[in-house]
Amino acid sequence: MAHSLYDATWGRAFALGYDFFFARAERGGLRELRRGALAEAAGRTLEVGAGTGLNHDLYPPAVTELVLSEPFGPMAAQLRKKTAKLDLPVEVVEAPAEALSFPDASFDTVAVTLVLCTVPDPDAALHEIARVLKPGGRFLFLEHVRAEDPALARWQDRLHGPWLAFGHGCHCNRDTGGAIERSPLHVERSERGSIPKMPPLVKPMLRGSAVHF
Repeated sequence: MAHSLYDATWGRAFALGYDFFFARAERGGLRELRRGALAEAAGRTLEVGAGTGLNHDLYPPAVTELVLSEPFGPMAAQLRKKTAKLDLPVEVVEAPAEALSFPDASFDTVAVTLVLCTVPDPDAALHEIARVLKPGGRFLFLEHVRAEDPALARWQDRLHGPWLAFGHGCHCNRDTGGAIERSPLHVERSERGSIPKMPPLVKPMLRGSAVHF
């Protein structure tokens, strides 16, 4: 009941304000980081946790079909509005990352951007991503992660609780890189950096790709 009330109140407000919250970072360079992270997408592509659709117009021409999964209804509603005018075939599916409603080996590419910080079980989500990828398929990721700097990591730990409530389930101190490394996916490229114009707790970034064999 408490979780449902949270979703119905702050969760709905968070979804409505999501694009505004990211607007400064998007203008400051996050949009181009997203574009770069998605540049290798090709074929039938799934974006997990597509949110309000900040990536919807950034996919390259090599993508032939786009499927967008988003478990939270208020965000999925915005997603449908943004993708309605795309020339590319698009399907929006309300499904959690840990239980994707697709057959095995369904996609050539799976992408996530700023998603694995929020899923309740990132290990399960990454196993699902591997399951729906075709052999040789590519997983593309752009995530904010636990800081390498010990002082900032300690602040991420201290403020984890308040940020979790504010960010609608976002774990600012999550070691997403470790989760990807121990998943069934083989990391072929990863680079660290920082997300421009974002609060320090969520500035540390990891971007790269992995392959499913």
